[in-house]
Amino acid sequence: MWKFLVIVLGVGWLLGQLIRYFLRSKLAKFARHVSEVAKEAEREQKKSTQTSKDGIHVDVIPEKYAEKRQKDIKGGEYVDYEEVKD
Repeated sequence: MWKFLVIVLGVGWLLGQLIRYFLRSKLAKFARHVSEVAKEAEREQKKSTQTSKDGIHVDVIPEKYAEKRQKDIKGGEYVDYEEVKD
């Protein structure tokens, strides 16, 4: 009976150690992956943002959207209006 209990506890402890080792390695790999993705996103953000001398950040509009915006905006009719005070 004691042999069985010692074997079960030993196998349980060994499995716990193995699981802990594999979880640590997988979590470390996942953390490295997340870090790489964050660095890549930061590099992309820096590429798409320009800084002027005054410290003002200007986002760059991709060419295909800039062309679309120019096509959508056309001259319109001027409507004269008066403000009415209550």
